Amino acid sequence: MSKSIEKDQSAKGPMSGPKGHRMPNNLGLTIKRIASYMKEDKWILLIVAISILLSSLANVIGISFLQVVIDDYLAPLIGNQDSQLMRGFISVIGLISIIYLVGAATTYLFNRLMVGVSTRTLYKIRLDLFTKMEALPIKYYDTHTHGDSMSLYTNDIDTLRQVLSNSVTNFFSSLITVVGVFTMMLIFSWQLTIIVVLMLALMLFSVKTIGGKSATFFIQQQQELGRVNGYIEEMIEGQKVVKVFSRQEKVLEEFEVLNEELRVNATKANIFANILMPIMGNLSYIHYAITAMIGGLFAIMGTLSLGTVIAFLQFTRNFSMPITQISQQLNAVLTALAGAERIFKVIDEQPEFDQGHVTMVPVEVSQSGDLTEVDFRTGEFAWKEVMPDGSISYTQVKGNVVFDNVVFGYEEDKTVLKGISLYAKPGQKIAFVGSTGAGKTTITNLINRFYDVPSGNISIDHIEINKIRKSDLRRALSMVLQDTHLFTGTVMENIRYGRLDATDEEVIAAAKLANADSFIRHLKDGYQTVLKSDGGTLSQGQRQLLAIARAAVAETPVLILDEATSSIDTRTEALIQKGMDRLMEGKTSFIIAHRLSTVRSANAIMVLEHGKIIERGDHDQLIEQRGKYYQLSAGMFELT
Repeated sequence: MSKSIEKDQSAKGPMSGPKGHRMPNNLGLTIKRIASYMKEDKWILLIVAISILLSSLANVIGISFLQVVIDDYLAPLIGNQDSQLMRGFISVIGLISIIYLVGAATTYLFNRLMVGVSTRTLYKIRLDLFTKMEALPIKYYDTHTHGDSMSLYTNDIDTLRQVLSNSVTNFFSSLITVVGVFTMMLIFSWQLTIIVVLMLALMLFSVKTIGGKSATFFIQQQQELGRVNGYIEEMIEGQKVVKVFSRQEKVLEEFEVLNEELRVNATKANIFANILMPIMGNLSYIHYAITAMIGGLFAIMGTLSLGTVIAFLQFTRNFSMPITQISQQLNAVLTALAGAERIFKVIDEQPEFDQGHVTMVPVEVSQSGDLTEVDFRTGEFAWKEVMPDGSISYTQVKGNVVFDNVVFGYEEDKTVLKGISLYAKPGQKIAFVGSTGAGKTTITNLINRFYDVPSGNISIDHIEINKIRKSDLRRALSMVLQDTHLFTGTVMENIRYGRLDATDEEVIAAAKLANADSFIRHLKDGYQTVLKSDGGTLSQGQRQLLAIARAAVAETPVLILDEATSSIDTRTEALIQKGMDRLMEGKTSFIIAHRLSTVRSANAIMVLEHGKIIERGDHDQLIEQRGKYYQLSAGMFELT
């Protein structure tokens, strides 16, 4: 497990990277990508921008009226009961109230509108991300951890949501406030503004030093959080294995290492983030005191009026806080943009490459063998190829599979299959046996075009499979894997997953064929029993039976069984063997198995060793050869 952690930490996945992950590599491009998702909300964003401007200006204008209130009304009214001045004072107070009400209303408006904009934007991003993940090749999932992928949907998208709905508006509101306040300061007193500029330089230095470190550690925190989530998900899924081998202490030790890295980065990030506010607050108090002292001297000397000094002091209070907020919001924005960049990196991944143009269509077969394309299911299919001259060629789908000198490796410098040649006639059963890593499963991955072969050729019904559209090719194949995956839903829905247009009667017939009908009817709600947690309430054998039934309802000409009975006990295997034979009847079947009883009836058995077929023949022929197969099978129940 420690190796897996090390691998995860060094992987170059979307959430991965060296420690001290940089800021977004292309800030401008990332912002443009996010903005492209907001095109439909451009008029709403215009209203938001106007509302932010009005809200910020309302605050600045409201403060500037302090000078008028004090100098023009309060000071003259001291010891004076002038009714006209009092009416003017009340009018100004009413005007200030209206200004602040406008500010409050526009603040509510832009916050409310941005919630809608952010949720719609993230809806589109999430949809694009999931759509791309559905289009990615199997290789992507073989080289990226589940934790990395889930972290995109949780950490990165959630951080982006908070920024779009809150941080961005606060950032621009604070920026406008700073500019407006600074402008009014210059108008009121350029002398006192010099003090502000000097304190601003000190504040910006503090923000750059402390805020920069905070942003770095917040990004590392997001990175470590992805690793922790991935490890937790992996260990929860593997709890049975953990407990069987009593590895709880080892798991806890490894989790403690990951959790400690997260704690360290989170602590550092929050330390710098939390000390920034008190430092900026103390600097603002110092700034306020100095401004009050010098402003008071100017007022005494008659250089500035009392109202101007008081208004300027209020501006001073409203100047330092937005600067701190700009720093904090900027850190949040940069962190979110780094996450958005990782999301867009996945969205920009190359989808599964497919230049296939041959499709599979339902046909009717006449007594003379002529094929006629129809738009309804007949149980017969043909490969449809449109020729360069516009003519159409139909080839009946029978399941004739040929490997011709296939060479393949998952990595360029590591060859897994070395010149594999074999053929499977329609209805034949071809079995593969050999030690782990010999290349058995790789062969089935190539038939499905999960990977394309760089050398050699694979054909089905004399058509190269790289000419067949992948979706159509896979509709001609069904698989039963060793690791069964059941979706949240009813038993009926899980079996029907093999063919979505299958009727209830066809689903039940498939279950009977796989001998799953009996145990299904003993479930609480029969075929309507809802399965959750990957069918955790079922035994491994029952889950495998449902997978076999799912393959049966698909009614495909080619069937791949990858250790399909490995999780079924010998008694259950004996009960379903006839069902398996019925399932394979008339189909070209590729069987990977470690049980002699499973491969004995195969038409041909291929013995693989180090990516090569070293023996081939039926069971009796291979026994007579007294080679590797004989050594594997003699006196043994299992072949690997």
